[in-house]
Amino acid sequence: MARALRGKVAARASAAALSVTFVLSIAAPLASQEAGCTREAFESIVGQSAAALRDLSSKNRPLFQTKLRELKDKRGWTHDQLLKQGAPIVQDEQTDAYDKQSAALLADIERMGAEGSAAPTPNCAALAQLRDRMVSLVEAQKQKWAYLIEKVDRELAR
Repeated sequence: MARALRGKVAARASAAALSVTFVLSIAAPLASQEAGCTREAFESIVGQSAAALRDLSSKNRPLFQTKLRELKDKRGWTHDQLLKQGAPIVQDEQTDAYDKQSAALLADIERMGAEGSAAPTPNCAALAQLRDRMVSLVEAQKQKWAYLIEKVDRELAR
């Protein structure tokens, strides 16, 4: 598999995982001792989401790379041809939409963390909003991986 294509997919997944982990350091000051609105609750949400993103990447990246190598072999492409012919598989309007959605969710998460850490008292509603954003981010990444793998499968079937 071409390193450039792997790099794009890996970089996006890694950036998402790192950003989610970063939120932990921002969201932790939001903690209170109220039931359900504790430091541990914020940590748990962020930790579970970061783990889910890492798990998605570790499961899907090797499968995706294997399928791209199969496509390269099936088509008899050189490395350079794979870079040129494979680029539309890795990057198109739909993957751009997934990337924009993920970037917007990450921006929301970071903003919410910054606002929460500046608040004089913990905002338990922020916990629910943070959870929703994290779930949406993980779901967006699941959909993107499924889309990419399906796209390669269609090319392999041709």
